[in-house]
Amino acid sequence: MRVEFESELWIWDARKADSWTFVSLPVAVSEEIRERAGGLTRGFGSLRVRATLGGSSWTTSVFPDSGRGAYVLPVKKAIRTAESLTAGDVTTVTVDLLDL
Repeated sequence: MRVEFESELWIWDARKADSWTFVSLPVAVSEEIRERAGGLTRGFGSLRVRATLGGSSWTTSVFPDSGRGAYVLPVKKAIRTAESLTAGDVTTVTVDLLDL
Protein backbone atom coordinates (compact mmCIF):
# COMPACT_ATOMS: atom_id res chain seq x y z
CA MET A 1 0.00 0.00 0.00
CA ARG A 2 1.38 3.43 -0.96
CA VAL A 3 0.08 6.80 0.25
CA GLU A 4 1.19 10.31 -0.64
CA PHE A 5 0.13 13.30 1.43
CA GLU A 6 1.13 16.74 2.66
CA SER A 7 1.76 17.25 6.34
CA GLU A 8 3.29 19.73 8.77
CA LEU A 9 6.34 18.68 10.77
CA TRP A 10 5.69 18.86 14.52
CA ILE A 11 7.67 18.15 17.66
CA TRP A 12 6.76 15.74 20.43
CA ASP A 13 8.74 16.25 23.62
CA ALA A 14 9.24 12.89 25.25
CA ARG A 15 11.38 14.33 28.01
CA LYS A 16 13.06 17.66 28.49
CA ALA A 17 16.32 16.26 27.06
CA ASP A 18 14.71 14.47 24.11
CA SER A 19 12.42 15.63 21.35
CA TRP A 20 11.17 13.85 18.28
CA THR A 21 9.94 15.34 15.01
CA PHE A 22 6.99 13.75 13.22
CA VAL A 23 4.48 14.18 10.42
CA SER A 24 0.95 12.85 10.83
CA LEU A 25 -0.70 10.69 8.21
CA PRO A 26 -4.23 11.80 7.28
CA VAL A 27 -6.92 10.41 9.59
CA ALA A 28 -8.85 8.74 6.72
CA VAL A 29 -5.67 7.05 5.47
CA SER A 30 -4.84 5.94 9.01
CA GLU A 31 -8.29 4.35 9.35
CA GLU A 32 -7.77 2.45 6.08
CA ILE A 33 -4.33 1.27 7.25
CA ARG A 34 -5.83 0.03 10.55
CA GLU A 35 -8.50 -1.91 8.65
CA ARG A 36 -6.01 -3.44 6.23
CA ALA A 37 -3.52 -4.31 8.98
CA GLY A 38 -6.18 -6.32 10.81
CA GLY A 39 -4.12 -6.49 13.99
CA LEU A 40 -0.80 -7.11 12.21
CA THR A 41 1.52 -4.79 14.14
CA ARG A 42 4.90 -4.74 15.81
CA GLY A 43 5.95 -3.11 19.09
CA PHE A 44 3.84 -0.11 20.17
CA GLY A 45 1.36 -0.91 17.36
CA SER A 46 3.91 0.07 14.72
CA LEU A 47 3.99 -0.90 11.05
CA ARG A 48 7.13 -1.00 8.89
CA VAL A 49 7.33 1.54 6.08
CA ARG A 50 9.61 2.98 3.43
CA ALA A 51 9.25 6.76 3.60
CA THR A 52 10.21 9.35 0.98
CA LEU A 53 10.41 13.05 1.65
CA GLY A 54 11.86 15.18 -1.12
CA GLY A 55 14.95 13.40 -2.43
CA SER A 56 15.44 11.35 0.75
CA SER A 57 14.13 7.84 1.43
CA TRP A 58 14.51 5.69 4.52
CA THR A 59 13.05 2.62 6.22
CA THR A 60 11.32 3.18 9.55
CA SER A 61 7.93 2.56 11.18
CA VAL A 62 4.70 4.49 11.64
CA PHE A 63 3.07 4.51 15.06
CA PRO A 64 -0.55 5.00 16.12
CA ASP A 65 -1.20 8.22 18.02
CA SER A 66 -4.54 7.99 19.79
CA GLY A 67 -4.55 11.71 20.58
CA ARG A 68 -4.42 12.58 16.87
CA GLY A 69 -6.43 9.59 15.69
CA ALA A 70 -3.76 8.92 13.09
CA TYR A 71 -0.48 7.17 12.47
CA VAL A 72 2.62 9.33 12.87
CA LEU A 73 5.93 9.06 11.03
CA PRO A 74 9.17 10.05 12.76
CA VAL A 75 11.44 12.21 10.59
CA LYS A 76 15.03 11.86 11.76
CA LYS A 77 17.43 14.77 11.94
CA ALA A 78 19.55 13.61 8.98
CA ILE A 79 16.46 13.72 6.72
CA ARG A 80 15.34 17.12 8.04
CA THR A 81 18.84 18.50 7.49
CA ALA A 82 19.16 17.01 3.97
CA GLU A 83 15.78 18.48 2.99
CA SER A 84 16.24 21.81 4.86
CA LEU A 85 13.10 21.28 6.96
CA THR A 86 12.20 22.35 10.47
CA ALA A 87 9.14 21.98 12.68
CA GLY A 88 6.22 23.92 11.23
CA ASP A 89 7.23 23.33 7.60
CA VAL A 90 4.71 21.56 5.36
CA THR A 91 6.08 18.90 3.03
CA THR A 92 4.94 16.11 0.71
CA VAL A 93 5.55 12.63 2.05
CA THR A 94 5.20 9.22 0.38
CA VAL A 95 4.82 6.15 2.60
CA ASP A 96 4.99 2.57 1.33
CA LEU A 97 3.69 0.11 3.91
CA LEU A 98 6.01 -2.88 3.76
CA ASP A 99 3.80 -5.45 5.50
CA LEU A 100 0.49 -4.72 3.70
